[in-house]
This record gives sequence, C-alpha cells and structure tokens, in this order.
Amino acid sequence: MKIELVGLELFGHHGVHDYEREQGQRFVFDVELEVGERGADDEIANAVDYSKVAASVREVAAGQFYLLEALATAIADALEERFAPELLKVRVRKPDVRPAGIDVEFAAVTVER
Repeated sequence: MKIELVGLELFGHHGVHDYEREQGQRFVFDVELEVGERGADDEIANAVDYSKVAASVREVAAGQFYLLEALATAIADALEERFAPELLKVRVRKPDVRPAGIDVEFAAVTVER
C-alpha cells in the first residue's frame, strides 16, 4: 500500500541567494510512502496518518536550507524516522525559478530510499 501527498504547497525561505532566504517563495512537495498493509484493517491506530505526514513535511520545511538537495534529504530523514516506511520518495519542486534567465516550469530534487 502506498500513501501519497501530491502538490503540498508551502512557503519557505530556502535558496542559495540572500533574497530567496529573506523574501521566501513557494515550494511544492510530493511524498510517497510504501507502508505495507498498515491501515488495511480500517484501524487508524495501525495506519500511517497522512495529516501527520504533511505536518512532518511542514515542520522540516519551516527551517532554512541553501540547497533543495539538503531540504529533500532532511524531509526524507524525518519521514523515515517517524513512519518507518518500506520505501519512500520525496520530491521538492521550486516553481518560481529562472536558471540563467531561462524559463522552466520548475526545478526539482527527488530523494528515494
């Protein structure tokens, strides 16, 4: 069984440039957790509560990181520690970016374990 959160949008103060950390910007998170059969018995106590997954992402993203790689890794570490999934995938998207003045839809980093 897989728990997914797709398009979790949070405002954060991450980036290499001073103005990114000072002004902040939007970040979009996609999370997948393979949880085996947890929750199949219809008991919330046995399930991975996706609202707690979202809260964990928000908690880590409230910090400040220079690199998307470090942010994605910190989120993966927190989710792994708190929920012990069989597999996990964390994707961090930065939609308001123009590398070298070139328009792109977003920049992203993905961590898989």
